[in-house]
Amino acid sequence: MFSFKIYLIFLFASLAISIGLQMILPFPYGLAAALGIFIVFPLLLRRRAMSRMGSYGESGRGGGGFFGTNSGTSKVRYVCLVCNNKHKGGSCPRCGSKMQRADF
Repeated sequence: MFSFKIYLIFLFASLAISIGLQMILPFPYGLAAALGIFIVFPLLLRRRAMSRMGSYGESGRGGGGFFGTNSGTSKVRYVCLVCNNKHKGGSCPRCGSKMQRADF
């Protein structure tokens, strides 16, 4: 996904920035900023790696996943085992049989 070297660079950069913010800001604000940085930097790194793989679309919704890309439409059609008719689901509209197989 991404190299270990880049991950260490991001880790030490976030550590340096959070220590610098804790030295500049008063106690509760510096701690909150440091925690925020430790949460935001890995998210940015992950988003950058996923965008390189092409998983994020233009709207930010994931395209790839466990089952591959999904355009939102159902592409599964069924074939009746009795009369060999292709249909979208349920029982066969031609013969009424419920014996069917999936055709991708």
